[in-house]
Amino acid sequence: MTRKTYFVTGTDTGVGKSVVTAAILEAANRQGLRTLAMKPIASGSEETADGLRNEDALLLQKHMSESLDYDLVNPIAMAPAIAPHVAAGQAGRQLSAQRLTGLCRGLQTRPGDLLLIEGAGGWRVPLNERETFAQVPGALGVPVILVVSLKLGCINHALLTAEAILRDGLTLAGWVANRTEETPMAVEAENLDYLRSHLPAPCLGELPWAPDANPVSLADYLDLSPLVEN
Repeated sequence: MTRKTYFVTGTDTGVGKSVVTAAILEAANRQGLRTLAMKPIASGSEETADGLRNEDALLLQKHMSESLDYDLVNPIAMAPAIAPHVAAGQAGRQLSAQRLTGLCRGLQTRPGDLLLIEGAGGWRVPLNERETFAQVPGALGVPVILVVSLKLGCINHALLTAEAILRDGLTLAGWVANRTEETPMAVEAENLDYLRSHLPAPCLGELPWAPDANPVSLADYLDLSPLVEN
């Protein structure tokens, strides 16, 4: 049984959730922790000789310490790079929170110290007409890590997402500030100060702009003590 599980979400799509998740894995690996990760749903997958493969899921598979088959890391892969519920509908598939929760629980039975489950897009991404991805960590009862992209509007996006997480009865365990644009946002320091004082969780790190998005080097900027010391 994996000792600790966290769900990784973002303030939006394209905020660097996968790179941040992989960097957290690398930082945990350095502490001698046995790490696992999964991305239950991945849109924008490419056809290969082994079937559909998603670059974000492959990144997680590469940087976790334990060995897992791809189908366990990413059990639901879809080709179109669009919202999961739309991609599933086009493929004649049905997504459900119950099935996704079961897949996550299956991985929780594996031996390990840390399991990271990466969501799709932001907190309220639909799975179908009635359910959203937020119901999966809700059913699992696991704490959440929030990835905040440092750009104009990030304070509003971060606070609204944190409010939604807490309203859903979950704990915000920490957040990561991720620079996703080469040119720093205006008054970045002031925005960071505001987020630090108003988000109800510790900042796990401020990641620099990195065109190569290398999780190994980005791990240097993370402090996982709020995640692993309790």
